[in-house]
Amino acid sequence: MKKDYKGIIFDLDGVICYTDQYHYKAWKMLADKLGIPFDEQINNRLRGVSRMESLEIILEKSEKAYTEEEKVEMAEEKNANYRELLAQMSPKDLSSEVKETLDLLHGTKLLAIGSSSKNTAFILERIGLAGYFDAVADGNDITRSKPDPEVFLIAARRLNLKPQECLVVEDAKAGVDAAVAGGFDCAAVGDAAGYGAATYSLKSVCDLKELA
Repeated sequence: MKKDYKGIIFDLDGVICYTDQYHYKAWKMLADKLGIPFDEQINNRLRGVSRMESLEIILEKSEKAYTEEEKVEMAEEKNANYRELLAQMSPKDLSSEVKETLDLLHGTKLLAIGSSSKNTAFILERIGLAGYFDAVADGNDITRSKPDPEVFLIAARRLNLKPQECLVVEDAKAGVDAAVAGGFDCAAVGDAAGYGAATYSLKSVCDLKELA
């Protein structure tokens, strides 16, 4: 690569695969049940943030105040709906271009996942990447969501690498900010492509081959 990175840390959703549609459907099921307006514009605000923080954003439009216990129950209900939808995923949800890129990098770099999702292991299993990465850090490991760098710092530590030795690949501005805050270089794709804080702006994950 342009720098001799020893490791690459990938966000999961929006980078390796796409589960936005399942998140949206699961949150909308909950919002409709509560009688709270919810649309794609609100859903876009949930990208890269934790489940509980996402719930707080949705509840901004609620006329009722809820206890913390009720909020936890809501988040669990949403996740149950989400996991049922995720069960529809298969290796077909991993594009051949992304898999080819991963396989190309796998022989020369240490690869990790750094995701806020608590369902990371389940998603990786569904798309045929269980056990593929050298390290995984996800929502079960962290107390602070992006833009805090915690998840990327844990991933780097599990690779036995320093942040300066790793490249983070992200599709959300909050994820790019998290990488920068942790001292990582960052390649931005998707919605974050062109974001000025990123080290590189890529059209897709496949463009990593151009840097390798």
